[in-house]
Amino acid sequence: MKTRIQTMLSAHPQPQSLFDQDTLAECIAACMECAQICGACADACLAETEHLTHLLRCIRMNLDCADVCAATGRILSRLTSPDQTMLRAQLQACMTACKACGDECERHGTEMNMQHCTVCAESCRQCESACAALLGRLSESADNSRAAVHPY
Repeated sequence: MKTRIQTMLSAHPQPQSLFDQDTLAECIAACMECAQICGACADACLAETEHLTHLLRCIRMNLDCADVCAATGRILSRLTSPDQTMLRAQLQACMTACKACGDECERHGTEMNMQHCTVCAESCRQCESACAALLGRLSESADNSRAAVHPY
């Protein structure tokens, strides 16, 4: 079943060819979901009143990751005249934020049995993986472009 994200990408009058559209749609969805989950986890951490001081770093990581993921999803949704260098940097930043937030939340999920942090860690891992897959496609696309220009 085609998602609305896929439908929107395919409806664009000038679809770009840097990415496979299914991989791109999966990454956009993972980024947007992770942004929402991280925001919700930050809120849940704020409700953990007896552990609030211990969770300050987690809350900060949640909010930073949510912002980076949301920005990444929005940037990836723009198909007109993409800049490969900027896309690469944004995907790497998103992977870095998701790794840091996922590690922090995984620790709280395991050590403090905080289910909201476990869910957040899973979402961060999924987003990190989706960004890595898309980054791999971007590198393949750049390699293919260079080979077409310089076949030797």
